[in-house]
Amino acid sequence: MKKNALLSLSFVFILVFTACNSNTPKAAAEKFLSGIYQLDYSAAKAVATEDTRKMLDMYEQFTQNLPDSNKMQFRKIKIDIKSVKEEKDNATITYVTSDNPHEQTLHMIKQNEKWMAHWTKEDAKTDSGEIQVDQSQPTDTGATSTVTPIDSGKTK
Repeated sequence: MKKNALLSLSFVFILVFTACNSNTPKAAAEKFLSGIYQLDYSAAKAVATEDTRKMLDMYEQFTQNLPDSNKMQFRKIKIDIKSVKEEKDNATITYVTSDNPHEQTLHMIKQNEKWMAHWTKEDAKTDSGEIQVDQSQPTDTGATSTVTPIDSGKTK
């Protein structure tokens, strides 16, 4: 009886631990994108590569000067993660935003056993005001999620 109870308890512990694992490409991408769109650059930097942190520093300086009304517009944008394609230590997140129905991608890299967003100048396309990334893709793990995010500050 004790053996069955111990086995059951171990199974529950393993199940809870794996269900709460936030070290996935999807979880890191949600944190990164949410941080950007909520103008919480500290949160975004926590799951970003060194090069990406430098890009975020520039964005943070730019958004500090935006009027509060523009910041509020950013925060109204919703993110919908459509898929996660993972290949070894790389992953590509495909998502859309509520103000841009075109699929966008975010590249993720596993560094020191943690998934980090890798977003460079070449990836960012800001001419339309949205955060967009390169369209290359690696194996689908199928994921759908919604995150609340920012706006370009441009009026439409």
